[in-house]
Amino acid sequence: MKRLSAVALALLAGPVLAAAPDTSLRPALRGGEVEATVPVTPSRLRPVMRPPSEQMVSMAARADLPAFVGLSQSLRPWLRPRVVEEQAMAKRRARRKGAICGNLDIQGEKIGHVPGRIKGCGFNKAVSVRSVSGIKLSRPATMDCNTAEALNKWVDKAVIPSFKNRGGVIELRVAAHYACRTRNNQPGARISEHGKGRAIDISAFTMKNGNVITVAGDWGKGRNGKALSQAHKNACGPFGTVLGPKADRHHRDHFHLDTASYRSGPYCR
Repeated sequence: MKRLSAVALALLAGPVLAAAPDTSLRPALRGGEVEATVPVTPSRLRPVMRPPSEQMVSMAARADLPAFVGLSQSLRPWLRPRVVEEQAMAKRRARRKGAICGNLDIQGEKIGHVPGRIKGCGFNKAVSVRSVSGIKLSRPATMDCNTAEALNKWVDKAVIPSFKNRGGVIELRVAAHYACRTRNNQPGARISEHGKGRAIDISAFTMKNGNVITVAGDWGKGRNGKALSQAHKNACGPFGTVLGPKADRHHRDHFHLDTASYRSGPYCR
């Protein structure tokens, strides 16, 4: 009896299997539903392995590394040669050592107290600044940290962007920094901000290509003049006083920048 039942089931299953579809049927979507699809994103694609270039092979040889890593090995980033790492570490140590005013972007030396030869001159906690934001000064400039911070901010936010299309600035020419004197060297005048370590005068900007853009020769002339004007305008804010060729005859060939504070706000001409 069991044998007959098995035969009967086999005979009945034949037509059913013959009518079965080649693939499984998807359930019908409900009204308003949209069929979901899986987007093909770059993360789902396999990376294309390219053969190494001649430069890669040469670099690998100098660093004693394999020029090409097969698929049988794990893909790891190349290690930089030890000499490159040592040079980078030495540069970082030198930068930390030369930092002043608690800012790595301000490089120079601490001086301490600077005495004045006349009443009203001199100041404490003086520093000698060599560079700010990676831009050198033509000579070390003596000032206080507040002025050094203002100079660094101006160079970073205004000078570098202003001269970006003129070749890129690498040096500021310092016309004057600390000096125990009266304003504009006039007898009987008040002590200049230079005599208090709060001022610096900039007369020119040296570009990476060797060109020198001067306040005396380029102010108001073409694209160089436009870059100078932009740098001068944007010094107002970081500095309390900004004077240039339009201020008076004493500032025709340089920018005077100081950190004097006024109740009415920055004085810029």
